[in-house]
Amino acid sequence: MRADNKGEGGIFSLYTLIRKYRKWLLFPAIAGGSFLLADSIITPPISVSSAMEGLKPHFPDIPIIPLVISIIVILFFLQRKGTSFLGKLFGPIMMLWFTMIAILGLSELIGNITVLKALNPYYAYKLLSEHPGGFWLLGGVFLCTTGAEALYSDLGHCGRKNIQISWLYVKVCLILCYFGQAAWLLKHVGTQLTDVSPFFGLVPAWFIFPAIAIATAATIIASQALISGSFTLVAEAIRLNLWPKLRVVFPTNVKGQLYIPTINWLLMFGCIAVVLFFKESKNMEAAFGLSVTLTMLMTTILLSFYLFTKKINKIAIYTLLLIFLSIESIFLIANLKKFTHGGWVTLLLGLIIFSIMYIWHRAGEIRKKLQNFVPLEKYIPILKELSVDEKIPKYATNLVYLTSSNNSNLIEERSIYSILYKQPKRADIYWFVHINVVDEPYKMTYKTEVIAKEDIVWITFNLGFRVEPRINLLFRKVVEEMVNNKEVNINSRYSSLDKHNITGDFRFVVMQRFLSFENELSLSNNFILKAYFLLKKISLPDEKEYGLDYSNVTIEKSPLILSSPKNINLVRE
Repeated sequence: MRADNKGEGGIFSLYTLIRKYRKWLLFPAIAGGSFLLADSIITPPISVSSAMEGLKPHFPDIPIIPLVISIIVILFFLQRKGTSFLGKLFGPIMMLWFTMIAILGLSELIGNITVLKALNPYYAYKLLSEHPGGFWLLGGVFLCTTGAEALYSDLGHCGRKNIQISWLYVKVCLILCYFGQAAWLLKHVGTQLTDVSPFFGLVPAWFIFPAIAIATAATIIASQALISGSFTLVAEAIRLNLWPKLRVVFPTNVKGQLYIPTINWLLMFGCIAVVLFFKESKNMEAAFGLSVTLTMLMTTILLSFYLFTKKINKIAIYTLLLIFLSIESIFLIANLKKFTHGGWVTLLLGLIIFSIMYIWHRAGEIRKKLQNFVPLEKYIPILKELSVDEKIPKYATNLVYLTSSNNSNLIEERSIYSILYKQPKRADIYWFVHINVVDEPYKMTYKTEVIAKEDIVWITFNLGFRVEPRINLLFRKVVEEMVNNKEVNINSRYSSLDKHNITGDFRFVVMQRFLSFENELSLSNNFILKAYFLLKKISLPDEKEYGLDYSNVTIEKSPLILSSPKNINLVRE
């Protein structure tokens, strides 16, 4: 919980704290994020199904699957309205839920207090070492630990102290409930249990329907937490250039709350498919545990490296790493038995998500290597002359280029080519805007530099990886401030308009790359780039991603050439 990034948690927040130290840390980060997203497709179905199945003993013919799907559909349809009202219910419902299960467990435990002997680790060792197949039971035991990874992800929403303090109460409630179920099972040794689960076996007949209602509400809240966490995780991945650009909506003014329509509907259809495929919650358990184990393993690796950067005693770090990796590896091996029983589902989902993240990132790295930068100083005299050359039609009063250069002394060669060669673009002022994604989650600062007075201005935005890049709005605010400080004059240079203080127009130019046919690519680069441009088709266009006014945007395409074909035997006749 102390490995936070300005109060924010989660595997990508942890990754941003350490990514500058080692490049290979990217792989455990995207692996952990991928399997956590895969887990998000399993959690709502297994949670809601397990609650609704409490109705079966009382209504054997009740259609559980349609009920579960209905609840899931309603839950996902609510996302676009914002979930602040569900957030307000989180505390009271969870408090009611954990209190209820503690009382139910305690009431049964009183009748057979001897089960508390199982708190002694000796019996766990005895079970694993002497019982035939005892080791493989750990695959089921592991389900008791799932949800722990969500605590870290929800750090920013809940706060470290709140989680640490509430966990004490939650843990006591869980122990009482589990031991109460153990006592109930000992009362029914030799009995054939069909539709009654040990948990609902604790519930008195007169309380069964309120208990099911509370359980359903708790599962909806728990599912909501993971759905919101998925939106946050994907939004972080987008800003870290690990995921295709998607539309991100902020439905309320609550800090950190967001909604990604594409992810919402993909999760919904994924959850429905899981319900239809597995049908019962007990069948989903195999798929549920495996992905969470892998997420925990990846988090342990990143956490250990984080401790190294904090100069913690190396013996303590290696001890911690050994303990956690041993425990998690044992659970992973035990969970692998579930692979053929449904575990392959989340592994497949995780691998698909991992592939998307890796392809998007790797293609971005290839594109970066192919960017040619030239000294801006060399072109300042030309741009100043072009600005006042009335023989060339004026393209815009203020021409704005988005640039990937983080140095105001350098500019992409393709931007200069666009201004001078593609179609000479005369403008009164040339603006170059760079967006720098920083590791602080909610940072919003900017720097300005007037490179040539009344001719060339450079702006750098430093935005956190959880900040929406509404560049149109932010740019306008910066320009207004510069005008007020008399750093720049944005009035139209046409005399008929200037004398009336009419503000000149602004036009943004967005440069897009396409894969040129003039390439001889290796097999791997060919696959990566073709997959990237396929993903690019479903990705949000740059002008939408940066929140630009469409009426003032020009899209220019330039070829992406990795290696031109050699030895072209073209002969002049």
